[in-house]
Order: sequence, then C-alpha cells, then structure tokens
Amino acid sequence: MSARDRILAKLKAAPLQAKTLPDVGGWYASHRPHENTAEKVARFRHCLEFAHAEVHPVSRTGWLSKLQEVLASKGINKLLVAPGTPHGQRALAELPARDIACPAYDQPIESWKETMFRAIPASLTAARAAIAETGTLILWPDQHEPRLMSLVPPVHVVLLDSANIYNTFYEASQLEAWKDGLPTNALLISGPSKTADIQVTMAYGAHGPKELIVLLMGDEQ
Repeated sequence: MSARDRILAKLKAAPLQAKTLPDVGGWYASHRPHENTAEKVARFRHCLEFAHAEVHPVSRTGWLSKLQEVLASKGINKLLVAPGTPHGQRALAELPARDIACPAYDQPIESWKETMFRAIPASLTAARAAIAETGTLILWPDQHEPRLMSLVPPVHVVLLDSANIYNTFYEASQLEAWKDGLPTNALLISGPSKTADIQVTMAYGAHGPKELIVLLMGDEQ
C-alpha cells in the first residue's frame, strides 16, 4: 500500500463528527440593525459615491429628464437601450426627439460587435435590487439586457428603484429567493471598473465602464 493509499484509508476510517451549522441569519440580525428606506438609501449612496460612482435622485416619472441632463453634461448623444424593457421603450420613445440617438440591442452581438466596441459611448440598464451595506447594485442580465450592456460601453447608466435596496447581502439573497434559481450571470457592481498598478495608481475603465451613473428613483415629491 502506497503512502497515498494509507492516508486515504485513515481518512475513510475516521469517525464522522457532527457539526452544528452556523446561524447565518442570527449573525446578520445582530451585525446590522434594521434600517428604514431613507437610511438604506443614504448608506447605499454614501458607499457607492465613495467608490467613484455618480448617484442622482430622480422621480419615477421624471428620470428621463435627468438622464438627458447627465448625458448632455458629458457630451454623449448616443445611448444603447434594450427595447424589450419598459425603461428601454421609454428611452426609445422620448430621447431621439431630444437629440439622443438610441440604438437598440435587438440582434446577436456577432453581427455588430465592431459597432458595440467602438461606437457605443453609453448604455442604460436597470438594477434588480441593491445592497446598502456595500453600495452594490444587483443586475440579472437576460435576453433583453445581456451582460455586455453593463460591461462594454465606457459609461454605464443604471436605473434603480429605492424600494429595492436591501440592508445586507444576506437579506437580498433571502428576500429575493436566490436559492430558487439564479441567471447565468448575476452581477454585483460596486463602482466603475478600476485597477491599480504596482505604484498604487488607480486607473478607471481598465476592464469595463470607466463611469457608473445611478439614477435612484424615489417617492414622488
């Protein structure tokens, strides 16, 4: 019997020891107290802006005006949208009249890869939810808003409903029932793409969007 076989035999012969599973829910309950919507919004915004992202409070009916204003301030007149989504349909219906072209992601990427990588300055997607504790957006890409929409364009605009901000990662995974199924790509985004070299010089846009803009929808005023 080789040394490997002897070791494996000892491991197999060792008695099983029952271990108590950790109380994950209890730990998170004591880790951070319950926060109301306003407190979660404030924490989320603080964390995300600290990570070099922009957050703009908007109303659920007037977010397109803020989007137009933000794009104009950056000299952007083209925005990639998903026509199969409600927000994409609104953008397609209203932004072209405001001199913002809205190419649609409505065909396989293989047929327009060159345009996607070289001629699309910004994209608009929606966040499924967010995490206040870390300032993190939760995106679930699908056939309407593929992952490339949040990965390739230099500027990524995300529409988020403040009612869908959770306190912690655990709370989000539990209340969103992630155990019942996840998409092929579930994205957690906590700021624009960034990296640092050996001289600790931060660079944005190294492997994704260099700017992240969040339109945070709240209650109507």
